Amino acid sequence: MDVRIPAMSRRQLFGAAAAVVVLLLLLVRQLGGGGAGAGPVVTPVRAPARARPAAAKLLVVDVAGAVRRPGLYRLRAGSRIDDAIAAAGGPKAKAQLDTVNLAAPVADGEQVVVPGSGAGGVAAASPPAAGSSPSAPLDLNSATLEQLENLPGIGPVTAQKILDYRQQHGAFHSVDELQGVPGIGPAHMAQLKGLVIP
Repeated sequence: MDVRIPAMSRRQLFGAAAAVVVLLLLLVRQLGGGGAGAGPVVTPVRAPARARPAAAKLLVVDVAGAVRRPGLYRLRAGSRIDDAIAAAGGPKAKAQLDTVNLAAPVADGEQVVVPGSGAGGVAAASPPAAGSSPSAPLDLNSATLEQLENLPGIGPVTAQKILDYRQQHGAFHSVDELQGVPGIGPAHMAQLKGLVIP
């Protein structure tokens, strides 16, 4: 049996070959292109989310003594005594800054006391030795808890009441104002005569 294939022109052969190549390319692409010539599979990578900066920690510091605006102040962590005094409006004219370490870091809950000179230029007393009386009058407006505790008849509880009274009512203007402190009566006032100044 004699089967004859119709003769095709060159143009028809070239068109058929091109169609076969295009079909093969589409088939390879559809199947994922997993051949030797395929490039690496690229997966997009997300940029890491930026962490929000933590809020700066604030310290609460009590600034007292010879400053313009004694009271509680919130300062950034890492602040110094000098920053606490500046927050309180700066030192008063009678402030004795040479007795304060301005470079010391402040701690949360700390009380910064700036001593000042008393009436007649008498300097505020430094803490006396235990059991002794102060040699110079103690300035009630800059005295620390430890200094007040060393006064005759004043223990830790009464000393804290004096500081609380000073915090609530402001600076003492006379020694007689001590009578407004709970627990201080005429007997205490007689013991403190000449040992404290406003």
